[in-house]
Amino acid sequence: MERYLIALDLDGTLLKDDKTISPLTKQVIFRAKEAGHIVVIATGRPYRASKMYYEELHLTTPIVNFNGAFVHHPRNDSWGIRHSPLNLETIKEIIEVSETYHIKNILAEVMDDVYFHDHDEKLLDLVKLGNPKIEIGDLRNMLKADPTSVLIHTDEQHADELQRYLSTVHANVLHHRRWAAPWHIIEIVRTGVHKAFGLQQICNYFQIPQERVIAFGDEDNDLEMIQWAGYGIAMGNAIEPLKQIANDVTKTNEEDGIAVYLKSLLKL
Repeated sequence: MERYLIALDLDGTLLKDDKTISPLTKQVIFRAKEAGHIVVIATGRPYRASKMYYEELHLTTPIVNFNGAFVHHPRNDSWGIRHSPLNLETIKEIIEVSETYHIKNILAEVMDDVYFHDHDEKLLDLVKLGNPKIEIGDLRNMLKADPTSVLIHTDEQHADELQRYLSTVHANVLHHRRWAAPWHIIEIVRTGVHKAFGLQQICNYFQIPQERVIAFGDEDNDLEMIQWAGYGIAMGNAIEPLKQIANDVTKTNEEDGIAVYLKSLLKL
């Protein structure tokens, strides 16, 4: 039997809108594992905010977090840690010019530790899942390690200007993308880092060729993964650009899209 690697985005893909995994989807994923296929999570979330789903699915595989910037094996320390952080000095440069772009706040994460430039209740709510260590203060002084990921909160009017600045001045060292509404947040990781980058490391370990990767996603942080995978599958609720590059489109996250596709493809 040919083993497949099944890569699952979380929000809007594996998870229903209420942030739960449906019983049918869970059942089909367990069947896929029993049949010998490899199931991995590939998410923009940090590990602390995806751990509960990893455990719910009884996974024993590495996990891709921060859109590929942090890859590790929660159940096997000897697998090692693949951490691809941003350069601290570059982030300090961006903080220096932040006032020009009316930035409301900057949040840096060093794996599971969170650092805020300013106090912000809404953003605190966003990151408190998993009870991370949180520090608040001037990041130019407080940040001592290269950050895994940086979130910049601005307003709609200045988000385009900020992205133009990042593309013009720092394109060779960082990759940025914008969150969907209602958040006007720009997420930054190291250049060349994305979910496909993280999954390739896991495929190398399991000796699974790219053409036997089945990847499911719904947002623009899934673009590289869906384009790279042998079976890049967009959810029915996915953004249009993702559907256009996908090999196929399944049902929505509310209609067990993952389960429907895997049952058909793998004859589960």
